[in-house]
Amino acid sequence: MRHRLSKSQQGFSLLEGLIAIAIIMIVMGMAMLNFGTVLPNFKANSAMDQVLYQMRSARERAIAHRVEVQVQFVGTNQITMTEIWTVGTPPAPVTVTFEGGAQFMTFATVPDTPMAFGNSSAIYFENLSGGPPVMKFTTNGSFIDGGNTLVNGTVFLGIPGGRPSTARAVTILGATGRVRPYHYDGTAWQE
Repeated sequence: MRHRLSKSQQGFSLLEGLIAIAIIMIVMGMAMLNFGTVLPNFKANSAMDQVLYQMRSARERAIAHRVEVQVQFVGTNQITMTEIWTVGTPPAPVTVTFEGGAQFMTFATVPDTPMAFGNSSAIYFENLSGGPPVMKFTTNGSFIDGGNTLVNGTVFLGIPGGRPSTARAVTILGATGRVRPYHYDGTAWQE
């Protein structure tokens, strides 16, 4: 005796299976095309987060330890923070290197950030291209140069050879030491 399956118990037809596979392949192809922009943006975000964390950490250490913390931008992808103690042995300087190929850089087609501190160079503080030789956070959290003058500035980052959408920036307001991150979405800076 043969038992006949009802329509709800039968599997997919060959045509239905092929259509399902085609839809899956189209979705996978679209995902692979988007992956090319996701990875550089992820690397740029990682570098921006490192700069943001190090600047905020340096400011907090200056306030908490009641010492000045000097910040130096070294080469194309390093930041060094040094606590300046007048008495005792200070801790060793901390140097952070960006991973993933991100560097201090600007893109010709990307405008200045909303803070408008300038973007003529990748590390721009006040009107000194490349930044003052000595920049530091003070015990009250403000950001100054070697002459004890408040300085505002921006650190621009990106992926070399990448799209302008990998542009990132971190601004520092000298009077308060406030550190703000920005990313460029292709048309404007977003906080």
